[in-house]
Amino acid sequence: MPFPLWFLDAIEQRLDQVSARIERNPDVRKLRAEERAAFDAMFSGKDKTKLPEFMDWEDKHHFRRALENERLYMQGMIDGVQLAIALLNDSLFFSEKPETTSNTSNTDAD
Repeated sequence: MPFPLWFLDAIEQRLDQVSARIERNPDVRKLRAEERAAFDAMFSGKDKTKLPEFMDWEDKHHFRRALENERLYMQGMIDGVQLAIALLNDSLFFSEKPETTSNTSNTDAD
């Protein structure tokens, strides 16, 4: 069963909001600045013997990306749990009425 378009749009908007919030996070900004400085140092003299600088930049780059992905994942988990709880509460509310009606009909049939 495909999700409705409004639901997919809502999920995409939420992901955009969370990504923007992560981009503005001071920790991520600091890591991005460190990564940029390491990358600039790697190519400042264009000397191929700067392998340590490349490795430093690569470590900072992967660490920053991992941190961003971890935060996206955690926010997705939180949002998913909140959505599941809201849907379950809504389903329980709506499912109580038909069950009560069907139980009364079954009692009348007996």
